[in-house]
Amino acid sequence: MCVNYITRADTAESVVAGIKASGGNAVAVRADIGVPEEVEHLFKEVDRLLGRTTALVNNVGVIGQQSRIDETDPRDMVRTLAINVTGAVLCCKQAVRRMSPRHGGRGGAIVNVSSMAAVLGGFNGRVRYAASKGAVESFTIGLAREVAAESIRVNAIRPGPFATEIHEPFGGPTFLERVKEKIPMGRVGEPPEAADAIAWLLSPRASFITGAILNVSGGQ
Repeated sequence: MCVNYITRADTAESVVAGIKASGGNAVAVRADIGVPEEVEHLFKEVDRLLGRTTALVNNVGVIGQQSRIDETDPRDMVRTLAINVTGAVLCCKQAVRRMSPRHGGRGGAIVNVSSMAAVLGGFNGRVRYAASKGAVESFTIGLAREVAAESIRVNAIRPGPFATEIHEPFGGPTFLERVKEKIPMGRVGEPPEAADAIAWLLSPRASFITGAILNVSGGQ
């Protein structure tokens, strides 16, 4: 398994250590998904260190500047879309080039990580993030149909609010405490709950599922 990171090398190495302690094989590779050349470098490193790619989890996403659309810095908007949309698409491109029988592959599975923001529109000041995740969902459905006959499954999960560091710039625990009141289950999600959904979609137990968007949102 390859763990991609851009700035948090210590965190990536900690994840790698945990995988190895459980008997798995893992490496950490730095690459900025918003830069096409670095995406290509990432997959070449996976080829070199681990062999042919058979599974991809596109857990990439930045919220960017929190602001109304009429007050948004255009550079922030471009960066958000470059990572959340273009980066995810480029990773899928590289994965398909390794999974498809057209390129000597034997199939595989891809899971893109979307967000409930894609259907709810996001919180005020974060509508660009919501739009980027909507694009990821459209891409997921289209790509699933495009490569279905090549033994490649493409699905996505649609998480609601989760207890992760992505919310730290917006209040962290205080923000999550407010939003959990809007979730029917009365709480926010924990990272292992999203991980379990992803693992299931990657597994043979989901062998007849492609083009699906699975809500992991506590009923939101």
